Amino acid sequence: MSEEEHKKGRNFIEAIVEKDISENNNDGRVHTRFPPEPNGYLHIGHAKSICLNFGLTEKYGGKTNLRFDDTNPTKEEMEYIESIKEDVSWLGFDWEDREYYASDYFEQLYQWAELLIKEGKAYVDDQSVEEIAATRGTPTRPGKISPYRERSIEENLDLFRRMKAGEFENGARVLRAKIDMASPNMHLRDPIMYRILHAYHQRTKNEWCIYPMYDYAHGQSDYIETITHSICTLEFEVHRPLYDWFLDQIATGDYRPKQIEFARLNLSYTVMSKRRLMELVKEGYVDGWDDPRMPTISGLRRRGFTPESIRNFSEKVGVAKRDNVIDVALLEHSVREDLNKKAQRVMGVLDPLKIVIENYPHDVTEELETINNPEDESMGYRKIPFSREIYIDRNDFMEDPPRKFFRLSPGKEVRLKSAYIIKCEDIVKDHQGNITELKCSYDPETKSGASQSNRKVKGTLHWVSAPHAINAEVRLYDRLFNDEDPAGYKDHDFKEFFNEKSLNILKECKLEPSLKDAIPEDRFQFQRIGYFCVDRYSTSEKLIFNRTVTLRDTWAKISQKK
Repeated sequence: MSEEEHKKGRNFIEAIVEKDISENNNDGRVHTRFPPEPNGYLHIGHAKSICLNFGLTEKYGGKTNLRFDDTNPTKEEMEYIESIKEDVSWLGFDWEDREYYASDYFEQLYQWAELLIKEGKAYVDDQSVEEIAATRGTPTRPGKISPYRERSIEENLDLFRRMKAGEFENGARVLRAKIDMASPNMHLRDPIMYRILHAYHQRTKNEWCIYPMYDYAHGQSDYIETITHSICTLEFEVHRPLYDWFLDQIATGDYRPKQIEFARLNLSYTVMSKRRLMELVKEGYVDGWDDPRMPTISGLRRRGFTPESIRNFSEKVGVAKRDNVIDVALLEHSVREDLNKKAQRVMGVLDPLKIVIENYPHDVTEELETINNPEDESMGYRKIPFSREIYIDRNDFMEDPPRKFFRLSPGKEVRLKSAYIIKCEDIVKDHQGNITELKCSYDPETKSGASQSNRKVKGTLHWVSAPHAINAEVRLYDRLFNDEDPAGYKDHDFKEFFNEKSLNILKECKLEPSLKDAIPEDRFQFQRIGYFCVDRYSTSEKLIFNRTVTLRDTWAKISQKK
């Protein structure tokens, strides 16, 4: 690749990183971090950030830290910490021994806060958080100076130390940075640095009752870890002057981390907010954070998405400077594209209709050969049993079909995949007129793959042998919401657009016997139906498959039109 082609192919963050390397900024190092708050499970938007941070350091020979922003013990749980670590590892990234926590730095952050007080750059405010918010002003009107802003350094130190000692109740006082109450940037109007919070912390236990705010802890933690490029989403762009102001107070020497913002991932037909996802979980709209309808990494994994498909999706989405909405069809296309190359083709009947092949011998089972994946012949072949009684999907038969119905109907022929051509001879119905069984005949000279089998018919159906079929529960998932932007309406709760038909459970499905030993997260293509994955809660007594996606690829059609 030429230098010109390389420059065209790189994103704007890579251009910044390469410039820093060429100018030997921070000794030419590239050191990033992924800093989630452990107050929920990661979603597909976090996956993009993970791929970006780890991808940069893989490309430029650097390091990436995994750092938990655990500064709010009332919302954080060890469950979330463990799930985040599992998700990052599952995506294929290794933080090695660089697992850190903001709580590791509480003492250092406290000492720096005292330093700011001693330099007259921070003060203790007795106003409530609500009162402070009310006096911040507007972007065009200055804020109101706190009556406690000119306290003496000695009084501020005394009060701050007493806050740390636990003398005051929650909300009684805060520590604020003394910057500029007239700044056009609202984040520089004496932001809160510490609040009192008497709460048990997962790691520091009851050692602390004051906790740093994100804007204070974030940049300082980057500085402690010698991060070179602090990659954030676009909403933190207005926070950058505050990020730099705090660093100005503590940084020594030539080293400085640099904050860079990119557009967060917004996906159609879903919500990308941990707060909203938490509502869905707590209010019972979904069955936990790993519900396969959820956009969480654990939900996508349970649904059958592969790490490769999510990484490929992140690469296709790219890194932008402006917010936009990505069509969920691109995510679905990414997993189809990956599974098409690696998923074994199998046969499963979701709504079984029994067929009796009357001219096939009784008590005979034939072993027929079929290819595992025509996209990759190295995956080989397998044997499938064929017998007098089989199942096909009910929607593959019509008693009175339209003209271009190329499936089974009275007097018409179809080919059974990897087997024979059969013809419908008769229909069996119950007392209510429902079709319960079909009587068919087969042509023994039309065995698939046989040299003498040269007869052609237009329709080919999937099937399973009735005596050998295994029972399974199959769960069909659809989009979580009926609206492309469910959170985009100020006068509507996003849950009003919840898709009540997003889950359809089929309990009487029949699958080919090769699937009896399938284990959780095994992925398959059910012929003519879609891609499916064994659910993580599946057992040998109750086999459960989740539909990952259908075979129909709307994104490929959209791309062709473009």
